[in-house]
Amino acid sequence: TIWQLVEHVRIAQWDIVEFSLGAEHTSPNWPADYWPAQTATADEAQWNQTLAQIQTDRQRFINLLQYPDTDLLAPIPHGDGQTVLREALLIGDHAAYHTGEIILIRRLLHLW
Repeated sequence: TIWQLVEHVRIAQWDIVEFSLGAEHTSPNWPADYWPAQTATADEAQWNQTLAQIQTDRQRFINLLQYPDTDLLAPIPHGDGQTVLREALLIGDHAAYHTGEIILIRRLLHLW
């Protein structure tokens, strides 16, 4: 569902941001913990919370990108070769891919 896609984007982006910001972060189990349950639904409050979290985490990552000491090309010390630039591209690419899926679903349902 569109809800599941949006929630997946939130979870994945949160994981990327937390990984980029600190070594103490432990990523969820892949793929089970990156997706809500197949029967998951959301009310308006949950939708708003998810959308707000996406915006907040995006801003946290933008702040990291703009921090003067951030070297976009340096390997993240606690990673295995990832750079902040790679993580930025991953966030953008991932969100774009799933946004395309959301658009396709809406068009197929004649809701666009």
